Amino acid sequence: MSKLSSARILMTTDTVGGVWSHATALATALASFGAEVHLVTLGSPPRADQRAMLDATKIRLIETDLALEWQDPEAADLDRARQVLSRLEHTIRPDIVHLNSYREATLDWDAPMVLVAHSCVNSWGRACHDTAFLAEPRWQRYGQLVAAGLAKASAWVAPTCAFGEMIASLYAPPRPGVLIWNGFTPAFQAIMPKQPLVLAAGRMWDKAKNLVALEAVADTVPWPIDVAGSGAEGGEPNRTIHLLGELPQAELWQRMLGAAIFASPALYEPFGLSVLEAAAAGCALVLADIPTFRELWQDAAIFVALGDENTLRSALSWLAADADACTALQRAARRRARRYALGRMATRYAELYLDLLGRRSTQPLVESCA
Repeated sequence: MSKLSSARILMTTDTVGGVWSHATALATALASFGAEVHLVTLGSPPRADQRAMLDATKIRLIETDLALEWQDPEAADLDRARQVLSRLEHTIRPDIVHLNSYREATLDWDAPMVLVAHSCVNSWGRACHDTAFLAEPRWQRYGQLVAAGLAKASAWVAPTCAFGEMIASLYAPPRPGVLIWNGFTPAFQAIMPKQPLVLAAGRMWDKAKNLVALEAVADTVPWPIDVAGSGAEGGEPNRTIHLLGELPQAELWQRMLGAAIFASPALYEPFGLSVLEAAAAGCALVLADIPTFRELWQDAAIFVALGDENTLRSALSWLAADADACTALQRAARRRARRYALGRMATRYAELYLDLLGRRSTQPLVESCA
């Protein structure tokens, strides 16, 4: 990617969940191509362990306290964001602006602008069958800004075709999205001996993660179930489900290496980066039967119909009892995870940037998603 060398990229991110993991991994890979990456945080500042993830990189971290769009649906902070980000663009003079949120795309950027659709409140509400609030004026305003951002972006990216189709149906952007799978490639490490343990990850308060389904079956599954994520702490010691709280990335990875099974009964997951990480760590996957998971993990996971607690219980209990089946699924998941490599993701983003900058003479290698 020599043509990307010395290119300046201004990339926004938040520090919550998978967006931070995605942005830091991508920024690190782009920096290895020779790009100068300025990573701008919105919302809460990074924790110490999150900052440490960038210690050995050349990424320039810039922290702001600008409100996240889903925490500020009325866009009360948008004018301030316009001022702060305009000053940053004037100082950095990026060749590419890469936004990991929607409404910042409505600002008047001078550089070509790539918007990545990681999630959205409207699609979340529909998947969770919780749509009454979407009629409120503040959430109507949120939806208008999402649509406006998609319309104004030079290009928009979806991490799966299924989610790209959902975004297209909700907001009707004027140009098709670009499919770029998320990527993850861990540093080489031999798979540890697996422990009789089911691991899950996600925010306990988020209906989309549907972790209550694991609570409902935990007492009748023969193996303990650990859940990592914000709002998942202080579990009762006599229960089979153990709430670990939010863990540093390195500690979560170690737990994935040791867990035999990773479960995600999610109602909604535009990609599911934690699933990819668990697969790379050699966990057998038990996943909700939703379009994005089918697209990514067909033939490499067990799928459970939404709301079917009996099947979820049976799948976990079967794998706990059948070591050969569990091992076969662990291998299948690890093989499939290689398809979603960080290098592949970074190369495709670099190709997209170069297309927008007019630096490539060949046809784009990225796929489109309506």
